[in-house]
Amino acid sequence: MLADLLLRTQVLIGLLAVSLAFTTSVQASTSARTASCQPGSIRNLVTPKRTYAVDVRGLVRVFRTPDGRPFARFGRLNQNGVPTVFAALDAVMGKRCRAAWYRVQLPLKPNGITGYVRARDVNLRVVRTRVVIDLSRRMLAVYNRGRLAFTTKAAIGASATPTPLGTFYVNQRFRDDPEGPYGWAAIGISAFSEVLTGWPQGGPVAIHGTNRPSLLGLPISNGCIRISNAAVQRLWALAPAGTPVLIRS
Repeated sequence: MLADLLLRTQVLIGLLAVSLAFTTSVQASTSARTASCQPGSIRNLVTPKRTYAVDVRGLVRVFRTPDGRPFARFGRLNQNGVPTVFAALDAVMGKRCRAAWYRVQLPLKPNGITGYVRARDVNLRVVRTRVVIDLSRRMLAVYNRGRLAFTTKAAIGASATPTPLGTFYVNQRFRDDPEGPYGWAAIGISAFSEVLTGWPQGGPVAIHGTNRPSLLGLPISNGCIRISNAAVQRLWALAPAGTPVLIRS
């Protein structure tokens, strides 16, 4: 009898400990969710498997800080007639656990510049892919939901006109003459050449196809990344506007 009583007591103590631990965990989780929704709190929107883009709905002003002074403005379409898109980095929460502002990466010089846009002026959407360009290996890799989708050989900037390093995003896409120098398509990114002056639109950088595939793998461009026409078709299907692009040495 005594042994049975001791066993039942140990079981009850164990169940009580598990219950307390579970309650504490739920309380901590609820508290964390509440804290992340407080007005002014910041939510990071970038993960290895998922990022976000924002599509401009109309005229949008970009601010250095929320409710600060605007320093740039964009229309629904950019100067090439393509919808304006930003890569979203963080959300600044407002009332009712809704985003009031987004910190976004901009297609402006200097490379990597960011600012804040009002959430009501843009539409947020999820992006599942990312592009990584390795200049030393002269390779481009595409990841989908964190998994490698494909890799391909790339031509990169020449020593006098190097491809800029950094984190960028796909900001515009164009179909082109497959027999022309840009091949099947040009996928513009938010990077600009850091050495070209007097170049149209400030020397934007793109990933594009080529009509000279024999040059792939060589450092011969003005800063753009050239890949085969077959590869750029695959990239077109996988990398919508807003897709993050990492260029590393």
